[in-house]
Amino acid sequence: MSEEAFRARLVAAAFGLAAEKGWRAVSPAAAARAAGLDLARARREFSCNGAILAEFGRTADAAALAGLDGEGTTRERLFEIILKRFDYLQANRGGVLALLRALPLNPPLAFALMEMSIASMGWLLEGAGIDATGAQGAVKKRGLLGVWLYGVYAWERDESEDLAHTMAAVDKALTQAENLAGRFLPTAEAGMVEDNEAAAAGETVPSEA
Repeated sequence: MSEEAFRARLVAAAFGLAAEKGWRAVSPAAAARAAGLDLARARREFSCNGAILAEFGRTADAAALAGLDGEGTTRERLFEIILKRFDYLQANRGGVLALLRALPLNPPLAFALMEMSIASMGWLLEGAGIDATGAQGAVKKRGLLGVWLYGVYAWERDESEDLAHTMAAVDKALTQAENLAGRFLPTAEAGMVEDNEAAAAGETVPSEA
């Protein structure tokens, strides 16, 4: 079995266990046993539950970034990428909801997941064509994390098949984030808002000399 397939099976088993028994029942060993995988290999590749979450996050990011065509405004691309990541969560809904329920009772796990999520936000920004490096990149990643968490709050309660409530929440949060960026980031960094408005109107945004 390839490394990719092994890791995918173990993570799927972990989230299946979480959906069935709660996150407290999850460990690399328990997931390996549930999936019929070799324990020694599981130990080498997954040292702890944090490694399971890291692999899940990387896979979710890859799913969100796959097939990007670069069309549309920056905001439209970012909106699409975020929704694709929610589609991945939706496919693992039971396990993800179990994880979210466990976070208030497990501060170290919550902190680790927050750090992983900040890194993921950088990938989503870059996928939309937004520079996420340096000090301003760190601010933008945390800003997008706020958008993501607002969307997660809606997604937890969204029982619609098309995730319409989640889409509306993400759209609203992105608008609020753009408004804040326009107020507090330097003009060059907040230009996404102006670029998107001009693109929607079919105008050409002049570049600075």
